[in-house]
Amino acid sequence: MFSSFMTNAWLSGTVIALLVGAVGFFVVLRGSAFAAHAIPNGAFAGAAGANLVGINPLFGLVAFALAAAFGIGTSSRRTRSDVSTALALVAMLALGAAFLATSTEYEPAVNALLFGEILGVSSSEIVPVLALAVLCGVGLIYLFRPLLYSSLSPELSRARGLNITRIETLFLIIVALASALAVPVVGALLTFSLTIGPPAAARLLSSRPGRALALSMLLSLLTLWVAIASSYAFNLPIGFFVGTLSAALYLFVRGWVVLRTRRSIAQSA
Repeated sequence: MFSSFMTNAWLSGTVIALLVGAVGFFVVLRGSAFAAHAIPNGAFAGAAGANLVGINPLFGLVAFALAAAFGIGTSSRRTRSDVSTALALVAMLALGAAFLATSTEYEPAVNALLFGEILGVSSSEIVPVLALAVLCGVGLIYLFRPLLYSSLSPELSRARGLNITRIETLFLIIVALASALAVPVVGALLTFSLTIGPPAAARLLSSRPGRALALSMLLSLLTLWVAIASSYAFNLPIGFFVGTLSAALYLFVRGWVVLRTRRSIAQSA
């Protein structure tokens, strides 16, 4: 499990989990789950297109994820955000279907893009992953206060002169880059589960933004670590374990919070 060929898996998985945990906290806080679901599917179409022309899938992932983010951010100014997100999703899925239909790529490669393949991360991809993760981290630090204000009180943020549309677009770009990094590891269909599950559980555990953000990153990291070990041990796609563990984690925390609340009410009575 800790042999040389697994080094890339643990390193890239750790970086991606910490980044997705931080991004996912704001996704949950802002109610942007639909966009976080649509963008990885757009990224999958980009990877399929990159395979078709014979270039590194990471370039296609980044390009199409950014295109989806810009499309959602720009069109949401003129129409409802859920409508613009749905339009971007169906457009990217249509392109992905066209790319797959004309590609001669063998089935395991497509399966890896859909459901994740942690062992498919090569040494040549580590440096781009680290560079994009650092870029996203710097962007989150720069946007932390505006994102927090606009997430908790959009009207007050507008009154203070914050450009909500600009903040939303920049945040979607960060979501796009995080999705592009996560798709080769977790898979396009289940990147969403890692982005939502651990952050939603962290949000239930603490109402303090700083503590909830730290918990989100920690829970995301633990989820992916356990998923990597389970994928190695049982020879199943890592996406299966990420999705299952994320859902189980949220349900467990939700149940624990409900029981704790009822117990507190009973003791007060």
